[in-house]
Amino acid sequence: MENVRLDKWLWAARFYKTRSLARQMVQSGKVHVDGQRPKPAKTISVGQLIKLKKGYDVMEVEVLELSDQRRGAPEAQKLYQETEASKERREREAELRKANALYNPHPDHKPDKKERRELLKMKR
Repeated sequence: MENVRLDKWLWAARFYKTRSLARQMVQSGKVHVDGQRPKPAKTISVGQLIKLKKGYDVMEVEVLELSDQRRGAPEAQKLYQETEASKERREREAELRKANALYNPHPDHKPDKKERRELLKMKR
């Protein structure tokens, strides 16, 4: 297999649950191939760099193998390799999100009228 459509490969590599979802992500600009914003039908080949967003994370992967069939997760992970810089960046951002959650406490209950007024006074 020489070339595969981008949306089929993303689906086969298990980045997105359905092919139509992979197509939507490519069309909305959440996926870039070699720094370019592609169309879903763009054919990819081995060695290309794909940058994609999944939730809060941005992953940069290199295409190692091509497949247009969805298989099990262990086989799907053989289709790509995440770059070291991407791994470090994702881990660092995850730590920052965890640290931010510690400093942004959630109350145990909804504030009543008096507590809301006090919160508004503090914010002003």
